[in-house]
Amino acid sequence: MTEPLTRLPAVPEPPFFAWWDADEPGPSPATVPSGCYAIETEPYGAPLVATDVPGPAMPRRGTIGNVDGQWLVSQGPRGNIVINPDDARGLTLQHASSACCGATPDGGMNQLCACGTLVATLCSDCCLPYELHLSADHVRAIHP
Repeated sequence: MTEPLTRLPAVPEPPFFAWWDADEPGPSPATVPSGCYAIETEPYGAPLVATDVPGPAMPRRGTIGNVDGQWLVSQGPRGNIVINPDDARGLTLQHASSACCGATPDGGMNQLCACGTLVATLCSDCCLPYELHLSADHVRAIHP
């Protein structure tokens, strides 16, 4: 799925990107530099569950509310392998919780491997961090 990648000690904070000032809609700069990966230690992606405590729905994502005015937080998997989306090979967007110009992680895994299995969650909307979360349950790092 990727060329060899170097592990980072943690997922970096996304670079500042004034998406509202952008001339062209599209993804923000990537959170993880090309050629690197990091392990997400917090829950990420679907399912999102209601809570009374306001706060980020998941790492590097702002607050999300449901139609009943409740805050939502991720109960998704931990241990995802976070990479620069441009480093991935052979994945196809299957479905996405869409926003104005890209995919959000709110609906869970949205990247289909050539073998026909959903293996990753792409976050590519202009107002969110640009990152790809490979499912630790489906993808393994191997050493050459």
